[in-house]
Amino acid sequence: MRLVFAGTPVTAVPSLLALLASRHEVVAVVTRPDARSGRGRTLAPSPVKEVALGHGLEVLTPATPRDPDFLARLTTIAPDCCPVVAYGALVPRPVLDVPSLGWVNLHFSLLPAWRGAAPVQRALMAGDDVTGATTFVLEEGLDTGPVLGTLTETVRGDDTSGTLLDRLAHAGAGLLVATMDGIADGSLYALPQPDDGVSHAPKLTTDEAQVRWGLPSHVVDRHVRGCTPAPGAWTTLRGERVKLGPVGLSPTTTAGMPSAGSGAEPTPALSLAPGELHVTRRSVLVGTGSAPVELREVRPHGKKAMAAADWARGIRITPGERFDG
Repeated sequence: MRLVFAGTPVTAVPSLLALLASRHEVVAVVTRPDARSGRGRTLAPSPVKEVALGHGLEVLTPATPRDPDFLARLTTIAPDCCPVVAYGALVPRPVLDVPSLGWVNLHFSLLPAWRGAAPVQRALMAGDDVTGATTFVLEEGLDTGPVLGTLTETVRGDDTSGTLLDRLAHAGAGLLVATMDGIADGSLYALPQPDDGVSHAPKLTTDEAQVRWGLPSHVVDRHVRGCTPAPGAWTTLRGERVKLGPVGLSPTTTAGMPSAGSGAEPTPALSLAPGELHVTRRSVLVGTGSAPVELREVRPHGKKAMAAADWARGIRITPGERFDG
């Protein structure tokens, strides 16, 4: 089939590379316009655009898919199918109707669970044990189209949204190629999504990423991992924002002792108020709504990430001092 691939972030790159290596012909790529990034706020191409240009592909970067010039160019290219991975904009009906075999989206959840922009983050924060990826026929509704294929992926206890999304991006690339093969062969049939099990995954806001220390330790752990690396879990101390890496759930949850191999010193069972900090020579514990958690990495405002113990020594945490929230 002649394909026009649509995608923008680095998580879409494995799918583009897999399609380029497949029996199908990728004739062009659609991606979001260059965006400003970094401290200098310079314009930079999307990861998908960089790969596409490196392979000599035509790259279309409409400000919106509703752009008449974009519709005209896509019509001229006349793709058989448009596979899409994390493109980042809703595709209107006139554009959906251009390819004879439709648009096929790779979504990083087991639909109808977690429809929306942040399925991996929301699955982690909800404590899901299993997630996956789905290919489905793109419609005007939000991730509501009939399903063509799925795969499952176990959520590991130390997964962040970054590590889990990376695995799904690579596994999903194979699923997307297999889906293209099945469409070309006429061996795949799209099945409507069930009415039961629908959940939604709106984009995470910075405000949502603030840690609520009054929640139980396992919920705090899920929240921080779900927000890592983006938008980044955070809290405040002395009026300044501090970003946090994943925390440690140690045997303090049952016995008041830090985890084996964590480098933390044995301590008596602690009773810390939510957000209260307890610093030893090699560890930093924080109170939650249940048992303390161990901080492992922090990033003070305007500074690089550092080990929690080094950070605590540097700012001289006083007994009883606590994070806000």
